[in-house]
Amino acid sequence: MAVTDTSRLGGEYRTLLDGCGLLDRSERGKLALSGAGAKEFLAGQVSNDVEALSPGSGCYATFLTPKGKMLGDLRVLDLGEELLLDTERMALQALFDMIRRFKIGYDVQLHKRTVESSLLSLIGPSALEVAARAASAPPAGALELGNSEHDNLRVEVGGVTSVVVRTDAGVDILCDAADRETVREALLEGGALPVSEAAAEVLRVEHGRPRYGVDLDDTVIPQEAGLNERAVSFTKGCYVGQETVARLFYRGKPNRHLRGLRLSAPAEPGAELRLGERVVGRLTSAVLSPANGPIGLALVRREAEPGATLTLGDGEAHAVVVELDRGPDTRW
Repeated sequence: MAVTDTSRLGGEYRTLLDGCGLLDRSERGKLALSGAGAKEFLAGQVSNDVEALSPGSGCYATFLTPKGKMLGDLRVLDLGEELLLDTERMALQALFDMIRRFKIGYDVQLHKRTVESSLLSLIGPSALEVAARAASAPPAGALELGNSEHDNLRVEVGGVTSVVVRTDAGVDILCDAADRETVREALLEGGALPVSEAAAEVLRVEHGRPRYGVDLDDTVIPQEAGLNERAVSFTKGCYVGQETVARLFYRGKPNRHLRGLRLSAPAEPGAELRLGERVVGRLTSAVLSPANGPIGLALVRREAEPGATLTLGDGEAHAVVVELDRGPDTRW
């Protein structure tokens, strides 16, 4: 659904750009794998190099059909005693079914953590400082958290054992569900301000990060969405869907690309995008950015190159195609 610009959204947006916003994302799907064979097993099921992880590190990956289409994406965190898997809620059942079906013969135990664990996101340039204050540690790096996305550290936040995880936009805090309010209060006292999902979605679209279930589905190959660099290892062992992913990378060109769109007017996701008379895609994410106006994301056919103007929906509005660098410096 398109976001309507309000004074509240504008204030939250400024918090995300200049300070630290707090968003509860506990509804995300969470599983854990333990056992001596956990990494070996998972490496054969997902697209990134899980076996290269060490305690305190993590990676982003996809899990695919045998034809290389995405069944979902996930964050894999090496917590030492187990691997924590964090995914979109709509992809949770597919991930659970995949693990339960194929783990036979491996020393792997599967644990449900969605209800048992909470996830609080700190978003903004002051996120690490807020986390440090909530953990009663001096600010500016005393948490000794690594500099790479997905690096993680077990600490006490508000006196509660938690895991702090570096993200592209700040840090996430994982804790037991029973301790969520205690941790939340400590983060607010540390300087975080509550923000809405709508504000966080504006930042996500501006950063060019696609979301499974919104921009991505089971028709998408990772390279089409620009995920190879983040989610795919071309040096690891075999995994489900590898043949298609590797063949497209080494020999082919994807028919579609994830692009940003500068919209002439607010629009709803699902609207057709046409280049001339040809439908080249559909709008997937659409937000109203306080800084950039109406913008969106879409998978469009490769002939809709950056700079092209597309007809949007019924023709009352148009969209200019923007190439994404999928980082905080994307220019709209």
